[in-house]
Amino acid sequence: MTQEAGAIRAEEILAALDADQKAVALATRGPVCVIAGAGTGKTRAITHRIAYAASIGTMDPQKVLALTFTSRAAGEMRTRLRVLGVPTVAARTIHAAALKQLVYFWPSVFGGRVPELMTAKAGFIGEAINRAGLSGELRATSRELMRDIASEIEWAKVSQVAPEDFVNEIAKRSQKPRVSAEKLAQVYTAYESVKKQELAIDFEDVLLLTAAMLEEERTVRERVQDQYRYFTIDEYQDISPVQQRLINAWLGSRQDICVVGDPAQTIYSFAGATPVFLNSFTQRFPDAEVIRLSTGYRSTPEITFAANALLRHGAMGQELIALNDHGTKPSVDGYANEDAEIAGVLAQITDLLNNGTQAQEIAILARTNNQLKGVERAMNKASLPYQVRSTERFFDRQDVRDFLKEVRRASVLPTEGVSWIDELRTLAQPFLTGESIDGIAALLHLARELDGDNNFSPKTLRGYLREIEDRVQQNNPPTMPVITLATLHAAKGLEWERVFLIGASEGILPLESGVTGQSDAVIDEERRLFYVGMTRAKVDLHISHRQNPSRFLREAGLLA
Repeated sequence: MTQEAGAIRAEEILAALDADQKAVALATRGPVCVIAGAGTGKTRAITHRIAYAASIGTMDPQKVLALTFTSRAAGEMRTRLRVLGVPTVAARTIHAAALKQLVYFWPSVFGGRVPELMTAKAGFIGEAINRAGLSGELRATSRELMRDIASEIEWAKVSQVAPEDFVNEIAKRSQKPRVSAEKLAQVYTAYESVKKQELAIDFEDVLLLTAAMLEEERTVRERVQDQYRYFTIDEYQDISPVQQRLINAWLGSRQDICVVGDPAQTIYSFAGATPVFLNSFTQRFPDAEVIRLSTGYRSTPEITFAANALLRHGAMGQELIALNDHGTKPSVDGYANEDAEIAGVLAQITDLLNNGTQAQEIAILARTNNQLKGVERAMNKASLPYQVRSTERFFDRQDVRDFLKEVRRASVLPTEGVSWIDELRTLAQPFLTGESIDGIAALLHLARELDGDNNFSPKTLRGYLREIEDRVQQNNPPTMPVITLATLHAAKGLEWERVFLIGASEGILPLESGVTGQSDAVIDEERRLFYVGMTRAKVDLHISHRQNPSRFLREAGLLA
């Protein structure tokens, strides 16, 4: 590319940005800290920054590592960078980047074969409960209990808390676990023992081992630091201590780092995430350039005004400026009980569908998974199409794992005279019940899409499994053109035309933690969670409560 052509390309990249986004793009060398509110175009800003820096020769795109928190976000970033002419940029989740390095250097650093990476903790935790002698007290068959225990172990590991320190560290937390700290410490100890015996590692081990490898092995550290010289880190408010440790090892003494975050969207403290690294960025890098994105492109002014009122009340962060056309004020509906609330919401959704609204433009958001179960039952009864989006990894779900196990068996000796997709439908029938409906239906929908794709070959169960295995590696679950049901945590980073936020009642949102006198920190995080839910809506926001409305409705100016 000639210098003149490069200059033209650079101007084209900048022309697509507003003034604040352009300031991000022009800050081509770090350290840079971008405070980006909900729906302000942060992905556009940081991808254009990389492309602009590459076009003027400030940054070698092959030495850039762009880090995100979800595979979906990483995929979106890769797509945008490819369109902008920089397809060689490595855009990955932090876990994926760490795993790639760990696997590559394992033979020379650790020796032997790489341990098996666990895709689900449930089996290991079940065995740990038995070894700890707690099977009589902790039911390993309870999906919710297993999820809670897994979350506590993950919190401890990303916070770099060893089993012997677990009880003391739990005592410092404002939000306590449902299971006693002493029992969790016993399970945690046994869990680590089971993994060691089975030569397995979990996703948290990937971060811990990679960080330790880089810190202790100078040759490895120098090779990695030579490969990646420029860093962009999205969702920086949700970084955990072990992730920051790994970032420090990657960066070394250099300062070419750009972080992007929003303190108002810190909602993963329970998982070890902390905004302290975002908030203290300028202390660690006194020469950092701080740029704020405050123009909201997602929601109507009416939704934005309510979200801003909540921000002001909680002193959570910068307010947004809405540029979109005006719409209707967010509605608030009160109901006598949960059944009445669900019936009222589904009646509104049915009217929307009958009047031409596409199902995929509608979402029902709730504070907990248990709330969504009641909605699922009602939607099944009403024959309304839906899919549950959860923070639980789709391919870790037991129903999905069991179904794919049957598909693998069938792929070895496919039924003669029957098409692969008909055979898949037959295999799916026993699984299309209860809570399994949405997950298995999504896998069948993906199969139908692949069957109609001329680029998909061979059109066999084995070909389908190869596609699934690729998606497992990328944590890229299939989706359907249906209504989305999601917890507020799972909804982060997503958007819909019309959002129904249910259960905005005291004791639900904010969630009653079960401890006496909730701390300000707990309430603050619940408020941020409510803010995240509000800012998922582009055009219509419908909020409902049962009896005692949430304090957050008044704080947002939606109730007198």
